[in-house]
Amino acid sequence: METEIKEFIDYLHNDKKASYNTETSYQRDLMKMAEYFHKNGIDDVSKVTETNVNSYMLYLEKENRANTTISRYVASMKAFFKYLHNSNQIDKEPTDLLKPPKVEKKLPEVLTVEEMTRLLDQPSGSAPKEIRDKAMLELLYATGIRVTELINLKLEDINIDMNYLIVYQEGKRERIIPFGDTAKKAVKNYLENSRDKLVKDKDNEYLFTNCQGEKMSRQGFWKLLKFYGEQAGIQSEITPHIFRHSFAAHLVENGADLRAVQEMLGHSDISTTQMYAKLSSDRLRAVYNQTHPRL
Repeated sequence: METEIKEFIDYLHNDKKASYNTETSYQRDLMKMAEYFHKNGIDDVSKVTETNVNSYMLYLEKENRANTTISRYVASMKAFFKYLHNSNQIDKEPTDLLKPPKVEKKLPEVLTVEEMTRLLDQPSGSAPKEIRDKAMLELLYATGIRVTELINLKLEDINIDMNYLIVYQEGKRERIIPFGDTAKKAVKNYLENSRDKLVKDKDNEYLFTNCQGEKMSRQGFWKLLKFYGEQAGIQSEITPHIFRHSFAAHLVENGADLRAVQEMLGHSDISTTQMYAKLSSDRLRAVYNQTHPRL
């Protein structure tokens, strides 16, 4: 079964152009599944039945796995066996009728405007690294792009004079996102006073690099974000995605049209964007309950 899993991961990488994180997640989930089936005497993918995959789900539940985790395992299995069926390696998909457990959607964690301001103010020095960090944080909050999209930006993807950037996915232009003068000032300062001091290879086309002049990793960005979160005295857990959530929540709180926010975030379904409206509504209710004199 490990051979078929490797073939599937290669398919994700070469044909679907999946990200490294996606490939790693699928491989981890599927290897856990293969380990379970091996312990139960099943090593041939063609021998896996609906009963087997249902038993595996029950096993995960007995392990007290969260519904979100089980749902991810189910999605990985479905994608894997669909690939095997489409490539004629199995006659029937054993996961065809498999239903993931219901997952209660949790509202995203966001920073307040005051917390975000404190965080953005942390990198304030004139060292090349601090200038770079300031530009990255300002641009991330100004546009709501994902961290992977930020670190994959190339010099040609950003138009400083016109205040917008272009996000590409799988080589195709996905969306154009504007940004304000604060982010523009930070990025311009980075390009004029910092980038050349970090980048050793003049042919490097990435907008942001690490201190060795190479493409920055998600882990590298997460570390600097965690550092500045601690410096700002923010108690809530700081994750790279909290910028994206805060960007959307703050726009909606200030009256932004949901369709416009959806387009900037690149959500395919408006229902995903609507959670920010729910978040805004809950905040208003909390403020009302705390401050109205005649409750």
